[in-house]
Amino acid sequence: MNDRILVWDLPLRVFHWVLAASFAGAFLTAESERLRDLHLLFGYTFAAAIAFRLVWGFVGTRHARFSSLRFGLDDVRRYLVSLVKGRAEPHAGHSPVGMVMIPLLLGLGITVATSGWAVYSDLGGEWLEEAHEAAAGVMLAVVIGHVLGVAVVSALQRENLALALVTGRKRGAPAEAIRSARPIAAILLLVALAGLWLP
Repeated sequence: MNDRILVWDLPLRVFHWVLAASFAGAFLTAESERLRDLHLLFGYTFAAAIAFRLVWGFVGTRHARFSSLRFGLDDVRRYLVSLVKGRAEPHAGHSPVGMVMIPLLLGLGITVATSGWAVYSDLGGEWLEEAHEAAAGVMLAVVIGHVLGVAVVSALQRENLALALVTGRKRGAPAEAIRSARPIAAILLLVALAGLWLP
């Protein structure tokens, strides 16, 4: 598995970095009344990115689809044992831990986005604002764990997994490659997201 093959399509890569940037932006502007409108823009961008990912999980390329997350508990355990032993099992797409992280991060993201919208719409009292902040705090902790995990696995596999989410390419067998990066879908996604930022 030394060939560098196209694994991550362009819409998935755009989603990943937009989600990361919008979450960071919303988190950093959360406490400022002066930056409230900017916080809302980041929040709407975050929610739109998640909505896209939920759809793309069913219609995207093979490694972007939720159906590619077919690992059992034994697979997760074996993968974690391989990490402890200092060698990570290579996977062209998501690893067995990805099977856990993707629904966890998407679920937390939906919770953060919907509770934020409810707070902005005055649908609840102070308890809802606290719940929104707590959900964002939990998501931040999970994101930090995710980043640390990617760094560890990158070191063990001697492959920059973060860079793969820029280039779309990882080591793998030619049969595991996707045929197209789907650039038109990525452009449509960027246009839709940019529309949120227009006056």
